[in-house]
Amino acid sequence: MVVQHNLQAMNANRMLNVTTGQQAKSTEKLSSGYRINRAADDAAGLTISEKMRKQIKGLDQASTNAQDGVSAVQTAEGALTEVHSMLQRMNELAVQSANGTNAQSDRDAIQAEITQLTTEIDRVSETTKFNEIYLLKGDSKTTKDVTFYKSGYVTNDDMDLFLEGSTTAIDKKDIADAVASGKKLYTEAAKAAGQKQADDKLAKKGTDYAYLTKIYDNTGKELSAEEAKKATGDLFANKEHTVKVKTKTDYLTTNTVNGELSFNLHVGADSEADNKIGVSIETMSSLGIGVKDLKVSTEDDATVAIDTIAAAIQKVSSQRSALGAVQNRLEHTIDNLDNVVENTTAAESRIRDTDMAEEMVNYSKNNILAQAGQSMLAQANQSTQGVLSLLQ
Repeated sequence: MVVQHNLQAMNANRMLNVTTGQQAKSTEKLSSGYRINRAADDAAGLTISEKMRKQIKGLDQASTNAQDGVSAVQTAEGALTEVHSMLQRMNELAVQSANGTNAQSDRDAIQAEITQLTTEIDRVSETTKFNEIYLLKGDSKTTKDVTFYKSGYVTNDDMDLFLEGSTTAIDKKDIADAVASGKKLYTEAAKAAGQKQADDKLAKKGTDYAYLTKIYDNTGKELSAEEAKKATGDLFANKEHTVKVKTKTDYLTTNTVNGELSFNLHVGADSEADNKIGVSIETMSSLGIGVKDLKVSTEDDATVAIDTIAAAIQKVSSQRSALGAVQNRLEHTIDNLDNVVENTTAAESRIRDTDMAEEMVNYSKNNILAQAGQSMLAQANQSTQGVLSLLQ
């Protein structure tokens, strides 16, 4: 028996420290709900769970992005519903005006309502917005040019053409009045068609097509684009209408109105291009759909207006259909994202969360061991007291 070193007490104390440490960890896991509270708890598990957390948070936000996209699409489609209603009323009025039993005063009254409806279409286009983004007025940053080159080729957009200062689409019967002081042409929307021969169709109004195929001088001589750019005075397009050229220009060009609005919805946790869903909305102003300054004041004008309105209705229908298709896609995207988030969260939980039942067993075990260790340490400290009896 020795008194300088109480090995029993030392052993009991060491084991009690181990038990106390394990008891503290169990307490932390039970109180936090996490099995991994620091990297030392499970280094590999921590790395895996953090990657999963990144994906979960990214997918949660992607689902929110898609829901915002649905809201934007619904806002635009709702506005176009009213545009459709106005176009249907305009068609009704045009058909009424085309009837030969109407007096001029009747057509004037019809024209007044047509004008008001056209103005309202423009107001809807100019004011419909979602989160300060105007949805129906197009994007001025995407305007494109139609340029006639001296080679005889022309890069153009396949769409209606308008004269500068006028909002009425031109056709072969009406390239409009003389273009004063070198006014330019502009187009209705930006749908690039690439290079076309100079005799391609550039505008359509009803069943009449406008061709900007050839330019003539006032003697009837056909001019190339190179000659036209050098010309001054009166020129003729297809010998039917006069175009005034005042100054020399390098090329004959036309400018578009605002192109379509395009934006991407990011619906994934990563940066891949596949996580982008594009939304495109064409300019839905009266000019964009082709009913700007629509005339029904005469029977002939009203007859032409019927076809013009029909084309506008079809254009709005196509845009609404496109928006509806995008909305359906987004709703499926949201469902899938929510499903992936749920399953990934479950996987992350299995790695990181505390199994409460298992940890309660460990806690109870460590609690019993701690009490036993304290008792054994007390007895070990008292064991050396027997040495004193030898001295009596």
